[in-house]
Order: sequence, then C-alpha cells, then structure tokens
Amino acid sequence: MRISFTTSDGLSLAADLRNATGAPTLLFAHGFGQTRGAWKAAAATMAVRGCRCVTFDSRGHGESDHVPGGDYHMEQFVNDLLDIARAQPQPPILIGASMGGLLGLAVAGETRPSPFRAMVLVDITPRWETSGVERILAFMQAHPDGFASYDEAAEQIAAYLPQRRERKSEQQLRPLLREGADGRLRWHWDPALLSGSLIMESERYQPRLLDAAAKVDVPVLLLSGERSDVVSHRTVDEFLALVPHARHAEVPGATHMLAGDANDAFTAQIAGFMASLERVDADVDAIKQPATRC
Repeated sequence: MRISFTTSDGLSLAADLRNATGAPTLLFAHGFGQTRGAWKAAAATMAVRGCRCVTFDSRGHGESDHVPGGDYHMEQFVNDLLDIARAQPQPPILIGASMGGLLGLAVAGETRPSPFRAMVLVDITPRWETSGVERILAFMQAHPDGFASYDEAAEQIAAYLPQRRERKSEQQLRPLLREGADGRLRWHWDPALLSGSLIMESERYQPRLLDAAAKVDVPVLLLSGERSDVVSHRTVDEFLALVPHARHAEVPGATHMLAGDANDAFTAQIAGFMASLERVDADVDAIKQPATRC
C-alpha cells in the first residue's frame, strides 16, 4: 500500500506499507543513492512472516520531494528518520543500510527514550573504509548526462555489480531512472545531493556517530558482507568495542549491497534476531509476574 510522510519542513516522502495489521513494525531505511525499492524483496519476505513493514524514499531520492535549492544537510535526514519512527504505532525495529544505518545510530544514540525497539545495521559502522565509499560516489557521479537507453544503464550497473548474476530488466530500472526533456535517462536522485555540502559533512560526522554508538541502549545486530569494501574487520571490531551488547554476523559472498546480493540469508538473519528479541521479552515478562504462593 502506497503511503507518504510529511517532514517537519514540509516535504513529502514516498513510502510503502506492507501487512498493515502485522507486528512488529520493521522500518527500512535505504542507503545513499538508493530508493525504497532496494528493500522490495526483503520487505515482502518479512511481511509474509507476519511483520508490518514500512519502506520509504529519503528526501532527494526516488519519488520523494527534493530540497528547494538543493541545500541538503545530514541533520535533515536524521530528523526525518526520527519523525517517521515516532509516527509508527509502536517503536519499530530499524533495518538501516549504509546511510540509513548511520542515521539510525545518530537517532538511537542521541534520543531518549530511543524510538527504536532494536536495530539491524546493514554493512555499516560509525567509521567506514573511505575507499569503498569513494567507489560508490564515483559510480554515482560517472554518468551526469544519463543513458541513451535502459540497455545502456543495465550494462553499466552490471559492470558495477559483477557479483549479481541477473542483469536488470527495463521494468526493474524504471523506478531508478527519470527521462529528461532531451530523452536521456538519468538517475532518480537529486544531483544536488552530490554537489552540495552533504558529502563534505559525512567525514565530519564520524566523531558524532562514534559517540552516539557508545550510547545506544537497544539490541543491535550488525550484518556485514564478506566481500564488503565499506566495512572491514577493523571497523567491525571498533564498533563491537563501542557497543559490547551488539551481535555481529558476516554474510558469505555478499558485498556492501548485502540485501540485494543475498536476500534469503539477509532475511534469515533478521528473523533469527527477532526471535531472540521475543525470547528476551518473554523472560522479562516472566520476571515481572508475581510469585505464586503455595
């Protein structure tokens, strides 16, 4: 079901809701340059498992509004995520990939009480490998004039994601590309995202994110891709030292695009994490029960 959220500064964010009567709520936050479509398979799987699943396009991405004048800042994205989390019927479990996970860390570490029941960080840590991020940005900046056809776009994506066996079809690409007045197909995101102050802010955010991570008090699962060039053993070890109650699992064969590379393994990890939360809740409820007198 198509829904939308209105931000505090009046933008409309496109969103989808699956299994409106399900529980718990899973709130999916995509990475930089992605759309809510990145979660399509994962959200569909978890909705069938009984979860209420919310996916949304961040400002400047997909079908969501662009910031007038292209003046994007990290704080806008942090506030959007906080407002969306608070709009849910119960504190959601955040599933945050890359940028979405970093925004989740800022929200969870700096807000009391946390608006999240728990968090799943998808191939991201507060300190990341710069070379991996630079590779992503290079691809996003590589085709300013767009593509002449969907076939050309599919060819470039296949070169960027050689681990994917299946080449993207025109139907899969339509939500990711926009046809301009010149007939060229360009990416869905606002070009100002790449040319403004947002990118420069990211490195300056690392101390804030490290501090926020140390204050996270909800259950956390960190999922990393075995072949990721954004997360490394070094950054994972640092994160686990900051958040000692966090769990970590590495998904074999997956890259930074973990959910798309290995959706079955990805959703199985989420399901297992949710089961552990249910066991904790059951234990807490048992402790709260009054003692039985003979």
